[in-house]
Amino acid sequence: MTAQHLEAGPAPGYRARRTLPLRVEAMRQLRRRRTLVVGAMLAALPFILITAFALGGEPGGRNNRVTLIDTATASGVNFAATCLFVSAGFLLVVPVALFCGDTVASEASWSSLRYLLAAPVPRARLLVSKLAVALAFSAAAMVLLPLVALAAGTAAYGWDDLRLPTGGALAPETAVQRLAVVVAYIFVSQLVTAALAFWLSTVTDAPLGAVGGAVGLTIVGNVLDQVTALGSWRDFLPAHWQFAWADALQPQLEWGGMLQGAAVSVSYALVLTALAFRGFRAKDVVS
Repeated sequence: MTAQHLEAGPAPGYRARRTLPLRVEAMRQLRRRRTLVVGAMLAALPFILITAFALGGEPGGRNNRVTLIDTATASGVNFAATCLFVSAGFLLVVPVALFCGDTVASEASWSSLRYLLAAPVPRARLLVSKLAVALAFSAAAMVLLPLVALAAGTAAYGWDDLRLPTGGALAPETAVQRLAVVVAYIFVSQLVTAALAFWLSTVTDAPLGAVGGAVGLTIVGNVLDQVTALGSWRDFLPAHWQFAWADALQPQLEWGGMLQGAAVSVSYALVLTALAFRGFRAKDVVS
């Protein structure tokens, strides 16, 4: 073989940016059983809660205080807000950690990662494709729950104003817009979990290790946020701002807490994502 052949560039027609198209990766992930299970679980939650309220009776105030759960059956929008409230702290963390933590580690566990890179798919392109699809599926999971809850809640409790726990009400159209803000904030606040799971997925060959590690560290953050002795240090914990979206369910929309929470989450997410790309670039892939 001549030196000219040895120094030849990529094969004709090869374009790095065209390797592992997003639609191909998306279809692969959509067909996986865990995707269907997560979707079914989130879609079933509103019907489980409706059944629970039907069997247990109408929720009532406690200690003369009205909470979001106590207004769950006031209207369809109230029910959708309640579903977000009961799931934001943990249930919605699981699909994010699952979709993002199962990205690279699953390929390694199947011994297909090195074949993908030999395709050749550039390492950065591989990570970008998998992370983009994982975030898209995570966003879809967060949109699916309130959509199903809004439809099921409206059928069960009617289309009426959003009754606010602090008093007053919002018109249904305004309430739906506020719920959209809530969903968007929950997604942004979960970016730190997504980035953590993604980083762990690049350093381990065990998908459950990446998913479990992300969920476990998220739980640890929630526990630390309950330690009041930490004082203002808790402001640097993403968990401290996880329910800042409640400011959207006020007569006047307040952005302060959500902006601080988004800034903390995005900052951690950028650092963790950078670590994932840097570490994977030099990783010796043998599986």
